[in-house]
Amino acid sequence: MPFDVTRYARAAQSIVDAGRFLFAQGWSPATSSNYSERIDPQHIAITVSGRHKGQLEAGDVMVVDLQGQPVQSQCRSSAETLLHTVVYDLLPDTGAVLHTHSVKATVLSRLLPLGEPLVLSGYELQKAFPGFDTHESELIVPVFDNTQDMDALSQQVRQWLSANPGQPGYLIRGHGLYTWGDTMADCLRHVEAFEFLFECELETMRIRR
Repeated sequence: MPFDVTRYARAAQSIVDAGRFLFAQGWSPATSSNYSERIDPQHIAITVSGRHKGQLEAGDVMVVDLQGQPVQSQCRSSAETLLHTVVYDLLPDTGAVLHTHSVKATVLSRLLPLGEPLVLSGYELQKAFPGFDTHESELIVPVFDNTQDMDALSQQVRQWLSANPGQPGYLIRGHGLYTWGDTMADCLRHVEAFEFLFECELETMRIRR
């Protein structure tokens, strides 16, 4: 099935703009991170592997289907493409997925005990996420072990997402954050909120030591 070229162009520009913003914040250094935006029910635009995220151009964004296969492109998408497509597949309202490599997300994910999620509660900024209307709710952020086996990791994410469709993101230990939203603007807001919450958690750990 062909994709709409106009929608692709809009998605590519949205990803380019997101990359410049995230790089400027220090959340996507060098060629780390990967970003995507939905084009239609069967296609997403996603960053080409190995591109500097602060210097993205439209040609650094390609199209893949929900199986992660390139569409009308000889480029190679990120090795983590399946971690994007599983979200679009299971959460059909998702319009964008962002994976960032901030210092805070990386360090915090390494400090959390093995097998335990990050549980965020009592923060007013939890209300930045849809479905979280009070600081008294619990925002649960699982931490998956880092691996080069993306098939296995994507299956872990699929199982977790199937059981927790209302949670807005997860961490990969020593690696970074994955979050998503109905639009790119929503997704960028989620990254900002997570970064604030991660900093609060790290500062609390420091003070308590």
